[in-house]
Amino acid sequence: MKKSKEVVKVRHNRSRFGEIAHHLSKNRGAMIGLGIILVLCLIAATADLWISYSDDVVAQHITQRLQKPSGRHLMGTDQFGRDIFYRLLYATRYSISIGFIAVCVSFVLGLIFGSLAGYYVGKPIDNIIMRILDIFHSVPTILLGVVLVNLTGASVFTLMLAVGLVAMPGMAKNVRAAVLTTCNCDYVESARAIGLPEWRIVFFHVLPNCLSTIIVQFTLRIGNAIITASSLSFLGLGVPQPAPEWGSMLSAGRQYLRNSSYMTLFPGLAILITVLAFNMVGDGVRDALDPKLKR
Repeated sequence: MKKSKEVVKVRHNRSRFGEIAHHLSKNRGAMIGLGIILVLCLIAATADLWISYSDDVVAQHITQRLQKPSGRHLMGTDQFGRDIFYRLLYATRYSISIGFIAVCVSFVLGLIFGSLAGYYVGKPIDNIIMRILDIFHSVPTILLGVVLVNLTGASVFTLMLAVGLVAMPGMAKNVRAAVLTTCNCDYVESARAIGLPEWRIVFFHVLPNCLSTIIVQFTLRIGNAIITASSLSFLGLGVPQPAPEWGSMLSAGRQYLRNSSYMTLFPGLAILITVLAFNMVGDGVRDALDPKLKR
């Protein structure tokens, strides 16, 4: 009995963030995913310190082309004799940064349009925003990304922007649904009754209480953004050559799939592990923010 009282006291002493962190730390899958993400971020941040871009990443060594994995080349070499291991590690910075920044773009735009549509539901601004989002949603994701990249030209910046715009409609609709639920709460009606400006109600009363849903969507959509960016790079519309990117490495290896399958195996595994890690963290954050878990 005394022990249970001490446990309850500790729980009451935890802050909101501390309670979320406690539940997240108990999720083994989320911790494994978070560890993988931290390792990938460390590789992306320090790649220039131990990998020479000119010698290890883009320099061609034709005499060493299409060598199988060995002690000298851990993942083999590609059709130009470039070391796949170094290219794979260096490509981490492109895939991680593109996925994160693209989701930030979709997050900002989705937050603006979703909150406006949800707060002014049933009014002309809501109908206009929703019809525009429906138009974006009616176009296949990859096709929309191809159109946007072709209009602006292939580069890292335009790839981030294109992937962010592709992900924006889904983010905006999730924000709108969360805002619709929050707008019916008593504290929002009280804020309206005392005459607070509508922008203040939205940004200081509505959106802060939607953060749990928005944070979960943010973490889950990073994996989708990485897949979209890799798909565009696979089609030749991503990071310009000769810079390495997992999707473009997959595209280059498909011609040698029969005899040099390692050229597609390792980039494919990198995409799989990275997306799986972000999804595991997203699921863990969702469970940690679930009110049903608060005892």
